[in-house]
Amino acid sequence: MKATTDVQAVTNLIARYAELVDTGDFAAVGELFADAEFLGSGAPVRGAEAVEKMLRDSVILYEDGTPRTHHATTNIAVEADEETGTATARAYVTVFQSLPGLPLQPVAAGRYNDRFALRDGEWRFTERRVRIHLVGDVSRHLRT
Repeated sequence: MKATTDVQAVTNLIARYAELVDTGDFAAVGELFADAEFLGSGAPVRGAEAVEKMLRDSVILYEDGTPRTHHATTNIAVEADEETGTATARAYVTVFQSLPGLPLQPVAAGRYNDRFALRDGEWRFTERRVRIHLVGDVSRHLRT
């Protein structure tokens, strides 16, 4: 039963990331990566402050404090190893955005490859690799 609990806890972390980005809570996103490295399209960043800064520097926020996005994370596959207290996960991500004058549309799609560790009884990110394969109109989502 523990393996099922571990898989659910890791899956919940993946979902929490999407929720926090979509609400514009970049400080809380940073906390998810306090002990982790985040590898995206730019230089790798490590730790809460660096991840928060990376998001603030790259993602456009609107009057409501959000990026007006919806991250749909699907095809989540988690493999947890009870003996080592580690886990890996892979997932698809599609980012949708809608703004006045911009109808709801996918703006990016790709994959997450994540690593996790069990620390003090809590699952934590240790690494996230983001690979975006399909890019739409990100001009109102990302700073250039």
